[in-house]
Amino acid sequence: MNIKTIRTDVLIIGGGTAGCYAAITLAQKAPELSVLVAEKANIERSGCLAAGVNALNAYITPGHTSQDYVDYAANDAEGIVRADLLLSLCERLNDVTHDLEKRGLVILKDGNGNYVSRGWRNIKINGENIKPLLARGVREQKNVRVINHLNITDLETAPAPRRVTGAFGFDVNDGTFYHIRARAVLIATGGAAGLYRPNNPGFSRHKMWYPPFNTGAGYAMGLLAGAEMTTLEMRFIALRCKDTIAPTGTIAQGVGAKQINALGDVYETRYGLKTSERVWGTVEENRAGRGPCYLATKGISPEAEQDLYKAYLNMAPSQTLKWLEAGSGPAAVSVEIEGTEPYIVGGHTASGFWVNTARETTVRGLFAAGDVAGGAPQKYVTGALAEGQIAAESIAAYLAGQADATQPAAGAVEPAGCTADAVFRAYEAHFAPAAVSAAQPASAQQAAASASLFTTESLEEAMQKIMDEYAGGIASGYRYNEARLSVADREIAALQALVPALHADDADDLLRIYELRERLIVCRAVIAHLAARKETRWHSFGENADYPEKSADGECYINSVWRDGAVQIIRRPLIQGERYEHKN
Repeated sequence: MNIKTIRTDVLIIGGGTAGCYAAITLAQKAPELSVLVAEKANIERSGCLAAGVNALNAYITPGHTSQDYVDYAANDAEGIVRADLLLSLCERLNDVTHDLEKRGLVILKDGNGNYVSRGWRNIKINGENIKPLLARGVREQKNVRVINHLNITDLETAPAPRRVTGAFGFDVNDGTFYHIRARAVLIATGGAAGLYRPNNPGFSRHKMWYPPFNTGAGYAMGLLAGAEMTTLEMRFIALRCKDTIAPTGTIAQGVGAKQINALGDVYETRYGLKTSERVWGTVEENRAGRGPCYLATKGISPEAEQDLYKAYLNMAPSQTLKWLEAGSGPAAVSVEIEGTEPYIVGGHTASGFWVNTARETTVRGLFAAGDVAGGAPQKYVTGALAEGQIAAESIAAYLAGQADATQPAAGAVEPAGCTADAVFRAYEAHFAPAAVSAAQPASAQQAAASASLFTTESLEEAMQKIMDEYAGGIASGYRYNEARLSVADREIAALQALVPALHADDADDLLRIYELRERLIVCRAVIAHLAARKETRWHSFGENADYPEKSADGECYINSVWRDGAVQIIRRPLIQGERYEHKN
């Protein structure tokens, strides 16, 4: 492997929504800083906005305030939110929206020139090109450098107090090893998909709600670096159109379609209209034998049907194609719905890094924004932009007046965190077949021999099966209990032991191995969080069969850190007031 060392003021890991906007903001607010964006794919079409989107789901429409949105998000999450984070991003939602429009985003308007709303907090857009617009904004900045196809795997940290000093990664095409020294690091890698067995099998398994390339890399490298996480037990399960896994909100809000069972009964009001309750009601109706469940679109007008065809072509064309191939659209046949497998995503729930109001994590100089940042659910696209902007401004303030820490001082020692040599050797080890030496301990011989029998794909399938059956996946109706979680943790830990001996023929194979490593670490953390919250606060999202009711003891944040290969749980009281600063 070739080795490259890069020094930069700011490293942004992830060139999605938050990462791109953070880079643009840093160029505007602190043009004297050097900024490097490291993206596993290509910022032109990476992240959640890769295929486009047909609405901005977080916008403060006339007659409403930022506090209205905070109250909505807090109510939907049963109070387990960070109001300081929510308010700070809500106050920026409209400004970042207007900036997107100036950059070329088409926002639909009525005859009076007002934005066309879809409910009191959503506006309609033609958003197929939203990510290319953000990418162009990044490329226009003179002090921002982008390295596409650079997969970051580990953070470099220094101790006492723990602070970030850089990161390590490799080029997914040619395998070049990168050691990046940085004065500040922003993690904007998105959430985690692929932990659980998905709705569709075989070659269709990547037809899912959340990007299959979002593996929880940010969570994993943060945990390994000692950062604190929060609320990973608040999983997100999307209610989607069956098979295509296309959005249902476009139908429910766009044409006012109600959720009905096979008998034609409207069941949504019996279970509640919160995000998690809509999924829970569908699961319960199927369990009771009253499925399949649908969105009642049969009988809508031809105009409304055409609007749905166009809307899905903007973001989920497979749904429109399904209607056309079947020869009957939503006006003729109601749309069947189902829940997806669980995801860990801080843009819809409160799961992610534990950050202060400035979006700095518990590791000094390490910031988080977008889906990877916890505490602020229902942030969606504009909320991710706002958090990227907040984090960028905070980074500029953090670095103001500081010495250039990327240049090693005379006599300086290597940071105590992951070292360049250790990460490099870990990469190299995957390019040689697993060696079984008689001098190795019996346990190591057994692990190496076992690993040689498996591929990355087979271990990933085993992981998804374990999580599905024992940690509350689709197979169990999203239910779990302490006994099943104990089995899940033991089995996932056993898979972790096999990863070091997996073989890579090229850099793409190495990428798959590290994506598996990341998912397994996140699985361990999620299992620990699910076990720690001894209540059912969010039906389906966290359906604890041992504790089926909400408890007053659950009025807290379940946080965690990774220590000595295990997850340690921390309970923190709910934050009151406008601004939170880390005390530890």
